[in-house]
Amino acid sequence: MVMNKAVMGLCFALLLAVAGCSRQQSDWEKTRAANTTDSYEQFLKKYPSGEFTAQAQARVKELYEERDWQKARDADTQDAYQAFLKQYPEGKWTEEARIRVENFTLAQAPPNAAPVGADSANAAANPAGGDATATAATAVAAATANGASATQQPAAPAPASSAPAPVPKAAKSAVKAGSYGIQLGAFKSSADVANKRWSRLDKEYPKLLAGLTPTVTPKKAASGTLYRLQVTGLAEKHARSICNSLKAKSQACVIIHPAQH
Repeated sequence: MVMNKAVMGLCFALLLAVAGCSRQQSDWEKTRAANTTDSYEQFLKKYPSGEFTAQAQARVKELYEERDWQKARDADTQDAYQAFLKQYPEGKWTEEARIRVENFTLAQAPPNAAPVGADSANAAANPAGGDATATAATAVAAATANGASATQQPAAPAPASSAPAPVPKAAKSAVKAGSYGIQLGAFKSSADVANKRWSRLDKEYPKLLAGLTPTVTPKKAASGTLYRLQVTGLAEKHARSICNSLKAKSQACVIIHPAQH
């Protein structure tokens, strides 16, 4: 009699366990179908240490990161991406956020629009600079003191032109032909990651990036070395066209001015 009760109790326990597993499985399937942070959190509250707990926790984290990444992209500011990095230092979108932070930093560097050598050319053409009039006045005073007639006074030199010296045609053509560039990313892990990103971009946008040769340039930053993926030697119009097209497809891209590389 005792044996029969023990067997019956064991069978009942097994039935409860099977029913519990079946119910948890059913709830898990419903939770996955809903695929929202609320549904996963409700599941975790009901099954804090169940068979699917680890999967639910991982999915909640992914959904929150996706939500916050979308907010950062919508804001599209350096502060927004830095705040995202602070919250998710090792997440799915961490590398992309670093890329955009570095791109903002590069974009904020003021381009040197003045042609190189223009100032030195002006100096050579007019050594006296703005003191030419004063020099002429001194010459007149000296001549008068020596008793020279006003008609014998040396003619004052013509004032120097304030217009900048013309830029040589060769320099103009160099700027126009290929002094600009684009930066497509900055990676903290390694140069290999930068090369892999280029391969992916080249595969996704073959016509847009046709004929371009990338370079990976290391740059030391406060957080370590960043490997910058760049394409240089572009005309300004070409560089801007590529960046505008990539940005329209939510890809990071920033113009590199001649003075920035």
